[in-house]
Amino acid sequence: MKIVFLTAGAAGMFCGSCMHDNALAKALIGRWHDVLLQPVYTPIRTDDVSIAGGQVWFGGIHVYLLQQFPLLRFVPRFLRSWMDRPGIIRLATRRAVNTDPAKLGELTLSMLRGEHGRQAEEVERLVRWLETEIRPDAILLSNLLIGGAIPVIRQRLPNAKIVTMLQGDDIFLDHLPDEIRAQAIVLCSELSKHVHRFVTYSDFYRDKMCSLLAIEESKVDVHPLSIDLKPFLQSPRPLPETATKKTGEFRVGYLARIAPEKGLHVLVEAFKLIANDSRNDHLTLHVAGWLGEHNAAYLEDLQQRMTDAGLAGRFVYHGSPKLDEKVDLLRSFDLMSVPSPYEDPKGLFVLEAWAANVPVLQPGHGAFPELINAAGGGECFPPENHHALAERIVHWSRHPELVAGYAQNAADRLAMNHGIDVAAQRMENLLIS
Repeated sequence: MKIVFLTAGAAGMFCGSCMHDNALAKALIGRWHDVLLQPVYTPIRTDDVSIAGGQVWFGGIHVYLLQQFPLLRFVPRFLRSWMDRPGIIRLATRRAVNTDPAKLGELTLSMLRGEHGRQAEEVERLVRWLETEIRPDAILLSNLLIGGAIPVIRQRLPNAKIVTMLQGDDIFLDHLPDEIRAQAIVLCSELSKHVHRFVTYSDFYRDKMCSLLAIEESKVDVHPLSIDLKPFLQSPRPLPETATKKTGEFRVGYLARIAPEKGLHVLVEAFKLIANDSRNDHLTLHVAGWLGEHNAAYLEDLQQRMTDAGLAGRFVYHGSPKLDEKVDLLRSFDLMSVPSPYEDPKGLFVLEAWAANVPVLQPGHGAFPELINAAGGGECFPPENHHALAERIVHWSRHPELVAGYAQNAADRLAMNHGIDVAAQRMENLLIS
């Protein structure tokens, strides 16, 4: 099959959705499909080799300026095309600074209106490319929010199957002003009628999005979350001196974006409770993940809290590791916890921990209970309850057989249910059905 995969970039951040889309596109190519992975808004950033095309559709700078200055559309496009160059977009978004919500809200509505929005020319350009140059059998979209062009695509490419992932759309919508959010939900609901099939990664998120957008449940397939397991099958390498594990150390790990919505502050508060007991002197907290400049003060505050508690020597931030470094660091953890306060619809870091033979302690909301119950690779605790998290960490540290059992449970189920090759087969079956 010839497949076009439209994936939304994340303004310079390492993005779990981008990494998953990149891995899935590779796996589909491995099954002899002709796949074009095309970034939308900004280039994607992954911790593995990206196979994304060099062209960025709906370049973030371009669509934003069209929204703010409607008369710009009368300027010949060849004089504006420089704004869509990946290098220019990377330079403009390298700090991943948030745009004013009110302006972002109006842009969101305009993009969802597709051919009726201020970016109609860009919609036509994409559809014309699909219609005249590519003529795909299927079009995949990484979320519905980039789907303003779907009705026109459906009209002009009637034989192309349109499949849209739902993965975090609600989180974006919830950050919009109330009035704009309500309008965006109506527009998304209208767009959903033109989609052939939706894919979510949990029953939880299927139910939530069907309710929010009035999508018929029969149009939604639930595919277990997946990752590329190959990097985790390589032989372990020695860790750098800063990451080397001491004899008797029990290492609590965190590996996700450094941001309040991922809940590192909950883990820090739990660790401070643990450290009050001298019997827990062998416990350390090791943290890694991408840090945007706008969250630097957040990390500095957490580091200061640990210093004030006399725990600076037991808290290590390892920066944003490359893929091989990430695998090695994960293998050094005894358990991992990313206690996100919001209802995470995915949690790729859970699968990465399991692939490194590390069990997880996660909040009991979002996709986590479903994911953990199915694999038996850890436990859930009440969301944002750092006292409960601290109690489970201490319990695990004193029962190594429990930790080993959870790790083995996950290993037994990982390749069967969560490998990217299995995900590619599921997607292939969906596309040809």
